[in-house]
Amino acid sequence: MPADRDDPTPSAASGEVEESDRVLTLRADAVDWREVDGQVVVLDRAGSVYLAVNAAGAALWPAIVEGATRSQLVQVLLDTFDVERARAERDVDVFVASLAERGLLES
Repeated sequence: MPADRDDPTPSAASGEVEESDRVLTLRADAVDWREVDGQVVVLDRAGSVYLAVNAAGAALWPAIVEGATRSQLVQVLLDTFDVERARAERDVDVFVASLAERGLLES
């Protein structure tokens, strides 16, 4: 059924990307990072602040560096940790929001 013209919900046919399908990736010019003994240490260049990434963040980091969708990031946590999907989704959302707040993600 075609979408109503007054319906603000994007349709797949319109070519708009669902938020959960958007590829998330780091701004290469915003951070320097290294993996040291299984932990990820990040330098936020704009703020000259070092960030420590927890175990879940360290698991997500390589996927975000390469570019990944929210659902792919959730799957990383499900494959790495013994957590329920709802918990993995919340953890991904919090981590991505933190990166976005710092301006570390590509727009």
